[in-house]
Amino acid sequence: MIDGKKVLFSGMQATGNLTLGNYLGALKNWLTLSDEYECFYSVVDLHSITVRQNPAELRKRARNLLTLYIAAGLDPKKNCIYYQSHVSGHAELSWILSCFTYMGELNRMTQFKDKAAKHADNINGGLFTYPVLMAADILLYQADVVPVGIDQMQHLELTRNVAERFNNIYGDVFTVPEAYVGKVGAKIMSLQDPSRKMSKSDENPNGSIYLMDDPDTIMRKFKRAVTDSEGCIAYREEQPGVKNLIDIYCACTGKTPDEAVKEFDGKGYGELKPAVAEAVISVLKPLQDEFARLSKDKAYIDSVIKENAEKANYYAAKTLRKVQRKVGFPDRIR
Repeated sequence: MIDGKKVLFSGMQATGNLTLGNYLGALKNWLTLSDEYECFYSVVDLHSITVRQNPAELRKRARNLLTLYIAAGLDPKKNCIYYQSHVSGHAELSWILSCFTYMGELNRMTQFKDKAAKHADNINGGLFTYPVLMAADILLYQADVVPVGIDQMQHLELTRNVAERFNNIYGDVFTVPEAYVGKVGAKIMSLQDPSRKMSKSDENPNGSIYLMDDPDTIMRKFKRAVTDSEGCIAYREEQPGVKNLIDIYCACTGKTPDEAVKEFDGKGYGELKPAVAEAVISVLKPLQDEFARLSKDKAYIDSVIKENAEKANYYAAKTLRKVQRKVGFPDRIR
């Protein structure tokens, strides 16, 4: 705990463009957590290089993502918002933890199999040990809770196993993290394939609404959204495309699905789609305006990067020194 608060860790990769799904499903729900938790939000750029990156583009995307965190409403005075690569403890702890992680455990990671299939020409060691770095991210700050989706639960379980294994050998070193169970963010599906989550890596750009999409682009994408041939607006699993549009509408307006269905009673998809688009535009416009303002304030963003890296390094070093001593590394002469 820090200052009487439990610690929460989360982060996003500095690759691709954040989608409406990232915002409604995660980022929006981070805003209230600093009252209850000491929050560390990382731009996880170390994870990003398991796939080949254009260096200049990666730097740009990392800064944009950090700026977006703030534009979305995260206060950098209350939340530690930092670049993963600016805290060497992530990589140092990852190496130590890799010596306490079994090959069999890593072989079972389904995300490695999925990514290896997508990047068959670059199946590197970093891709394989990615979950160990994720464990280091979490354990470095003695995180009590971690907001994770279903696709990351396997990695959190590995983190817990490694922490418990280390603690069983060396004593009470790591906090064993739990999955954060709080307000569940809206699960936003692809506009072109409502059986799949909206993704920033979607090969079809019409399937995702990106946070920086302009109003005309947003309207066009919603008008092209897949629905069905039934023609009626109902909130049910049998109409996944319509259900997804209603979920998005409700997440942006605060209405319930029942209220939304009643609002569009007797209307067709030609009226539903533009209404959802307008609701999304009204939510994203303030965020886009604030992002544009912050992006011009280089001195402010630079100060956040510097101050938050110092804070993250301070807490990371406390854990790392303890771990290094436990495994037998010599004390540094200061």
